[in-house]
Amino acid sequence: MIVPDRLARVTAQAETPEQVIPYVCAVSEMKPKMLGACVGFEGEGECVLVGYPLHDPKDTQAMAEAVDRALGLAGLRRITVIGPARPPQAPSSVAAEEDCYYALSVPAPRPDQKLKNLLRRAGRDLTIERGGSWGEDHAALVQRYLKERPLAAGTRRIYGKLSRYLAESPGSLMVSARLADGRLAAFSVGAYAGLHTAFYMFAFRNAALAPPGATDLLLSRLLEEAQERGHTRMNLGLGVNEGIGFFKRKWGAVPFLPYVQTTWETASPGISRVLAGLFRRRS
Repeated sequence: MIVPDRLARVTAQAETPEQVIPYVCAVSEMKPKMLGACVGFEGEGECVLVGYPLHDPKDTQAMAEAVDRALGLAGLRRITVIGPARPPQAPSSVAAEEDCYYALSVPAPRPDQKLKNLLRRAGRDLTIERGGSWGEDHAALVQRYLKERPLAAGTRRIYGKLSRYLAESPGSLMVSARLADGRLAAFSVGAYAGLHTAFYMFAFRNAALAPPGATDLLLSRLLEEAQERGHTRMNLGLGVNEGIGFFKRKWGAVPFLPYVQTTWETASPGISRVLAGLFRRRS
């Protein structure tokens, strides 16, 4: 277990969303633990190691040392490692998922004319609500999203915990886009607990209601918030697929940190298969 001051340090120095302790604890109910220079999360014989060392997220030697520590945990049956490279301890038969985090400087680059027009049109149709409480319309929009997409069990679990995450994470902020009649067209969530890096965490839109550019308009508000709070970068998350990657690149975001995920059994299979799925790529 990490004492409170070290918990705060991990979150303050976070460069990936998985290092934002309140977020992970809220959506997974796992317990944080320092494993060398990296933070890990334990639960029911499972360990998820966030293998990005706090002093240097690309230090693969420090990541490997943290994996050794994780493998020594009592009762460990299953381990998931996410980090800048495949850990040398991973069995050769284990496949790896690879992606990269995209980052955008804050203040953000000036949008091109096409993006400006998109933002202007969306701004005519929508009113942006900063903060506010989680409502039935937010929950309904998430449920609509889940019904329309074949998502992994871990991803569904995360989305099911969004209201808890917002309630337990003072560094998070929800912005909602509403039509003139008050109906919710889209909403996004940002995280600002880090000292230098803010995080674009979630975005949902009602395709039947949201005008083009609704998600862009919400991102612009989250970026303004990051600038006002003194952040110098926003982590926009993983590329996931070409469509999501395009959305991030059109804002000027660039890949800044490799993401490699490996999962393997260390003994008999663990009872729960959901925990490792929490850290799989969200689509």
